[in-house]
Amino acid sequence: MADGAPMRPESNNAASRTLPLGTTALVTNLKNGRTAVVTIRDRGPYAKGRIIDLSPSTARQLGFLPQPDGERKVFAAAYQRRASDAQWAWLKGPPGPHCAASRAAIRRMPGQRRAIPGARRAIGGAHPCAPPRIDAESRRRRAPPASPTFETLSMTPAQILEQFGPRESMDYDVVIVGAGPAGLATAIRLKQLAALEGGEVSVVVLEKGSEPGAHILSGAVMDPRAITELFPDWRERGAPLNQPVTGDEVLFLTEAGATKTPDWLVPGCFHNEGNYVISLGAVTQWLAGQAEALGVEIFPGFAAAEVLYDDAGRVRGVATGNLGVGKDGEPHDGFQLGMELTARYTVFAEGSRGHLGKQLIARYRLDAGRDPQSYAIGIKELWEIDAAKAKPGLVVHTAGWPMDSQTYGGGFLYHLEGNKVTLGFVTGLDYKNPWLSPFEEMQRWKTHPAIRAHLEGGKRIGYGARAITAGGILSLPKLVFPGGALVGCDAGTLNAARIKGSHAAIKTGMLAAEAAFAALRAGRSHDELTAYPDAFDKSWLHEELQGSKNFKQWFKKGNTIGALMTGIEQWLLPKLGMKTPPWTIHRTQADHLYLQPAASMPQIGYPKPDGQLTFDRLSSVFISNTNHEEKQPAHLTLKNPSVPVTTNLATYAGPESRYCPAGVYEFIEDDDKNSRLQINAQNCVHCKTCDIKDPTQNIVWITPEGGGGPNYAGM
Repeated sequence: MADGAPMRPESNNAASRTLPLGTTALVTNLKNGRTAVVTIRDRGPYAKGRIIDLSPSTARQLGFLPQPDGERKVFAAAYQRRASDAQWAWLKGPPGPHCAASRAAIRRMPGQRRAIPGARRAIGGAHPCAPPRIDAESRRRRAPPASPTFETLSMTPAQILEQFGPRESMDYDVVIVGAGPAGLATAIRLKQLAALEGGEVSVVVLEKGSEPGAHILSGAVMDPRAITELFPDWRERGAPLNQPVTGDEVLFLTEAGATKTPDWLVPGCFHNEGNYVISLGAVTQWLAGQAEALGVEIFPGFAAAEVLYDDAGRVRGVATGNLGVGKDGEPHDGFQLGMELTARYTVFAEGSRGHLGKQLIARYRLDAGRDPQSYAIGIKELWEIDAAKAKPGLVVHTAGWPMDSQTYGGGFLYHLEGNKVTLGFVTGLDYKNPWLSPFEEMQRWKTHPAIRAHLEGGKRIGYGARAITAGGILSLPKLVFPGGALVGCDAGTLNAARIKGSHAAIKTGMLAAEAAFAALRAGRSHDELTAYPDAFDKSWLHEELQGSKNFKQWFKKGNTIGALMTGIEQWLLPKLGMKTPPWTIHRTQADHLYLQPAASMPQIGYPKPDGQLTFDRLSSVFISNTNHEEKQPAHLTLKNPSVPVTTNLATYAGPESRYCPAGVYEFIEDDDKNSRLQINAQNCVHCKTCDIKDPTQNIVWITPEGGGGPNYAGM
C-alpha cells in the first residue's frame, strides 16, 4: 500500500481515508471468519499481518474502533484477496486508558481461551498505532557491554534469544507443525473425538506458507478411502474431489515412439478406478476450512524453526522463527522474536524431508535398523489446453525415455475438469550422472509426440517442484518419540508404486490423533504414543505399503529389472492370491552416495527452451509466485563454505546448479577465473532437493521467515 495513498471507500457513505505508515488495523475475512492484526509497515503493495481469533466485543475492549466498509481494502492488501472478502475492519483508536489495560489483558482476555500470537506486539508499544520496532538507539542500549555498538556483532540465534528473550509462550494440548493433509487430518480427528466425548482439546496448526495450500504440490490422483473415513459425507460438504478418473494409460516411451500397455497387463498399482484427479492444494484449503469450523486454530505464515525439549529430553513443543533479522544475522528495525508453542504432544507433518523431522529422526535414532530413505524430485506444471483436446479424468503414466536404463524416472499427465491438464516428471535422486538435470529432463519429456499432443495450443499457467519420500515401508522410521509423532510424508508413508501419498497422509494423521486423544484423556503427556504405531501396523495402509515394499529397491537394479519385478509383484502375485511378496529386497546406500565423478560420466546436452512448450528455470519460478524477504539470512546454509568449489565443482562439475529446479545455485567466475558459489535464496521453491542430493551433505535447508516461498494456485 503506497504511503499517503487514499483508501477509496466501497460504501458511498464512507469518506475516503489515508492510512499512514504505522497504522494498526484489525480485519476479518467474511469467508472463513479469520481475524488479523495488520500493521502498515512499508511502501510495498501488501501489509503485514498475523491471523488471530478475536471477537468484535473483545476488539472493543482492546480499543479498536469500527470503520466504514471502505477499510475493507486493508484486508485485501494484507492477504492479497478481493476486498469483498472483508467483513469488517477496525482501526486502533488514539492513546487512552484502554492501552495499558489492553496490553495487560492480551495474554488471557475475556472470552479468549488462548493467548493470541503477535497481538501483544501488534497492539502494544509506546503508541498504540506504532509497529513493533527496535531502533538503533535501543539496540545500542541493549548490546553487551563488551561491544561498542550492537551493529558490529554478527549474532547467532542463541545470542538473539539471550539478549531479547524470553520468548512469549502459548500452551496447547496438541501442537501440529504443517497444515497439509496429514497435519489437518490430525487436527480434525482430535476435534471430532473431543466432540464425541463432549470434552475439549486445544489444537493449533502452524503453517510456514502464506496460507494452507500455498506450499502444497502433488500430481494428484487421490484415493478417497482415507478422506471418506475422516468425513463420510465429504461430497455433501463440498470437498473438491470433482473429477473421477475415467481412464488409465500406461506408456513405455522411446525417443520417437510410445507403446501402450494393454489394460489386462496393467499392474494393480496403476489402476485408478474409483479415484479422483484433484488439485491437492484445493483439497488442503478445504480441509483447513473444515478444521477451523471444528475450532482448530491455524496460524499461516508461522514457520516452526526449532524443536523445544524439556530437561528429560522430551519434546515439549516448537518455537517459531524470528522476524526482522538481516543477512548479517543481526536484528534490524521491525525485529520480532519468535514465539514458543508448547504442548502435551507435538505432531510433525512438514512433508517430505521435513526440516524438524530430519532433526528428530537423527536425535532419537528413529531410523535405526531401517533401510536408508530414498527420494525423488517431482517437477510439475499446470496447463490450460484447447477444449477440443480435453479428456477430463484421463490418467497417463509414462516410463522409459528420456531416462536411460539405469536411471529411475517417469512422467504423469492428468486431465482435470475445466480444460486443465496437470503434468510432471519424477526423477529418482539416486541418479549417478552429475550432468543430469531433472528440470531439463522434464522439459525434454514434454517434446515427446505422445505428450506434446496433449499440450500444443495450450498455455502453461503453473509451475512447482517438491521432493518425494519414496523409500516405502522398509525405510519408514519409528513413528513416535517422547512427546510427539511423525505423520504423512514427514515419516515417509507415500506409496511410490501407486504414486499416491495424500490418502496415506490423512490416514496416519487420523491414527496419530486417536492415540494422542486417548493419552490426553488418560492424563498423560510427553511420553511415547505407542498406540499410534500399533494401530498403523494393523491398518489397511500398512497392508498396502507391505505390498509395495520392494518397488523402489528393484529399480535400483535398473529399469528393466524394475519393470519386470513390478509386473510380477503387482500383477502376477495378486492373481495368485498373494498381496505381499514373499521376499524382501533391501538397500544400503543413501541417495547422495550414488553420484559419480563428472569425468567418469557422459555429458548430457539439453535443447534450448522455445518459450511455448519448453521453458527456462527463471520464467518457471516466476509463475510459482515465489517470494522471500530479501533482507533475511539465506535459509540455504553451508556447513563449510569452501566445499562447493573445492569438492562439488572440482569433482562433480557443480551438480547443485543442475539438480535445483529454481536456479538457486550458480557458480560465478571472477576476472581471475576463480569460482564461487552464488546462492539465490529468494528463488527457492522449498523442494528440499539440495538438502538430499548434495554429495557431501554440506547444504542444510532451514526455515526462512514464515510466509515466504511459493504461493501455488491450483496445484
